[in-house]
Amino acid sequence: MRADGRALARARRIQRRAAGIERRRRAQARWAVMSRVMEIGAAGAVLVPTQAVVQKLAPRARPRVPSLFLKLACSSLGLQVRVQGAPLVKKGGVLFVSNHIGWADIPVLGSKLLASFVAKAEIDGWGIFGYLTRLQGAIYVKREARLDVGDQRDEIAQRLAGGGRVIMFPEGTNSDGTRVLPFKSSLFAVAEGPGAPDFVIQPVTLAYTRVNGMPVTRRMLPSLAWVGDTELKPHIAEFMRLGKIRADILVHEPVYPADFADRKALARHCQEVVSAGYARLMRGV
Repeated sequence: MRADGRALARARRIQRRAAGIERRRRAQARWAVMSRVMEIGAAGAVLVPTQAVVQKLAPRARPRVPSLFLKLACSSLGLQVRVQGAPLVKKGGVLFVSNHIGWADIPVLGSKLLASFVAKAEIDGWGIFGYLTRLQGAIYVKREARLDVGDQRDEIAQRLAGGGRVIMFPEGTNSDGTRVLPFKSSLFAVAEGPGAPDFVIQPVTLAYTRVNGMPVTRRMLPSLAWVGDTELKPHIAEFMRLGKIRADILVHEPVYPADFADRKALARHCQEVVSAGYARLMRGV
């Protein structure tokens, strides 16, 4: 009986010690998230006013300050971004078309492509990210505003005709990270609008391929892909708790709208290229 009592007491001590270790681990994880958020906030406090000045004095340099902020944000979020594939088009109007996985796509792509986003209007309410995309010259679209489609198309076309660089997510929403969704040909209407012969379309594939050096599994995808009605702030915290995340950008060969019979053929080509690239990246090839 005495031996049984000692064993039980020992088991309880071990259980209490394990519970204490778990509490400390959770507290450290919460502090790590808070410190990263503070880093992003501090960077924003410095760079947002700087961007406002740059926008007035040197409009052509407008994407550079947000890009610097987004680079810092990637570091604070634990994101390591790698770019591979074809060379990025450097001159003239460029429409980058990419698959869309979640909110983290904004800092990942924005830190490397020096371009403005075509974004859903809700992004304007994403705190500091929304403010920076606005200062960067984002073109906001409203899903329910069908009558505004022509105006939105013309705004994108004018930006491209003036030598601007624009990032568009032709899926029209974000995926769950298992595959690339079909591209909506209606979002390629800009290829039929004014200035269409004067810009290049460059498809790019984005994938989150590794977490703490290990390949991403299906079980990890809900923490990486922002889907459904998941609230933004809890998902950001969950994302940051994962650790070091590698994001791969695979750049594909540029194409010209005039090379395709219509926008449906153009959308189909871009979707096939981006989808094949996603499968390749997720296989680790």
